[in-house]
Amino acid sequence: MSTTGTAPAAAQAASPGLTPPTPPRTLATRRRRPALIGLSVALIAAGGLAGAYTVLSSGERTPVLMVAKQVPYGAVVTERDLAVVSVGLDPALKPVAAADKDEIIGKRAATDLLAGSLMTGGSVTDKPLLDENQQLVGLRLKPGQLPSTPLSPGRSVLVVSTPDAAANADGKKQDEIPKTLPAEVIRVGEPDTSGNLTVDVSVAATDGAVLAARAASGDIALVVEPKKASD
Repeated sequence: MSTTGTAPAAAQAASPGLTPPTPPRTLATRRRRPALIGLSVALIAAGGLAGAYTVLSSGERTPVLMVAKQVPYGAVVTERDLAVVSVGLDPALKPVAAADKDEIIGKRAATDLLAGSLMTGGSVTDKPLLDENQQLVGLRLKPGQLPSTPLSPGRSVLVVSTPDAAANADGKKQDEIPKTLPAEVIRVGEPDTSGNLTVDVSVAATDGAVLAARAASGDIALVVEPKKASD
C-alpha cells in the first residue's frame, strides 16, 4: 500500500519536464533596502554639513566704517560722523576698515555722504574745497530763477544774466544773447518762508567780482548743465 502511494510522487519528482519553483525574492529585496536607505541618509547628512560649513565660512564678518549721519559735499568728516559696523563682505565691495578711521577723519566729503552708507576710499578727498584760482560766491535765488529739481553739490551750472525791466522796455536788447558764467554748486541752503534759496557756487577767480555784482541786482538765473560721464 505504501509503495503504490509513493510511486506517482517519486515519478513526478524525477520527471525531466518539471522543475522546482523558484523561491520568491521578496525577502532578499527587503533585506537590501535598509542598507540603501542608510547610505542615502548618510549622503544627505554629509551634504547638509558641507552646506552649513559654506554658509558659516561665507558669513565671516569684518568691522568697517559706516556714515553715522549725513555729511554734505565739501564738509570735513569728524569722528562723530562715523560708526563701526560688522558686515559680511562681498568681494565687489571695498569699504574702509574700522582700523583705518584716522585716515578718514579730517578729510572732506567728496560727495554727499548719506547716513547708513559704508565708507569707501572714494568717499573722501584731501583736496581743498576751492582751488587757488577759484572763488566762492553766494547766490540768493527766488522761485523761477532756478529749476525746481533739487540741486546737488558738485553739479555744473551756468549763471545767466537776465535783462532788467529797463532792458525789457528797450526792444533793441531783447534779442541779445545773455551773458553766462560757468560755475559749480558747492552748497545748497534751506529755502526760507518765501521760497528763496541761497546757493554757494565756485567760479574762476577772474569771474568772482563780476558774478557778485550781477547777483546783487537779482537779475540772474541758474541753468543746470547735463552731467558728464565722469560726474
